[in-house]
Amino acid sequence: MTMPQDVAGLHERMKEAVKANWKAFLIEGIVLVILGMAAIAIPLLASIAVTIFLGWLFLISGAVGLYLTFTTRDMPGFWWSLLSAVLALAAGIILIVQPVAGTLTLTLVVSAYFIAEGITTIMYALAHRSELSGRWGWLLVSGIVDLVVAALIIAGLPGSAAWAIGLLVGINLVFGGTSLIGMALAARKA
Repeated sequence: MTMPQDVAGLHERMKEAVKANWKAFLIEGIVLVILGMAAIAIPLLASIAVTIFLGWLFLISGAVGLYLTFTTRDMPGFWWSLLSAVLALAAGIILIVQPVAGTLTLTLVVSAYFIAEGITTIMYALAHRSELSGRWGWLLVSGIVDLVVAALIIAGLPGSAAWAIGLLVGINLVFGGTSLIGMALAARKA
């Protein structure tokens, strides 16, 4: 059971660690912002890079899964484990060999995610109108923005596959880097 003093002590240790390493956080933040701006400037290259990276992740996880499946073949679920490993291997190979086609598929998956996220966020906002007072409107807007982003991506297919993943990754890197820079500068002053 965590005691309030344990939480306070942990918070204080985290604060001191950030303060002691503020330069590392600043450098990481700057690198992320630069990479994010590059991804925004050249979204096609960033989209293909993300696709190839995911391909290698699938390929490696499939190879490890295949090895472990055969080393533990006496365990229940061997065939399901084998199927999972083979699918991961196949997905990895396809994404590495055909990154442009893989980018299109990933764009469809991201669009489906934005649709699902938008609908659930809107429903959450509407369900909590009374509890969240004025803040429920922000949730509603967030859900609507998710649906608009999905509509823009889907309306632009297949052309939007060239920029969607790279642009979204770039925006994420810029915001993540900016937050690290802000945290580092605040820690330096503390």
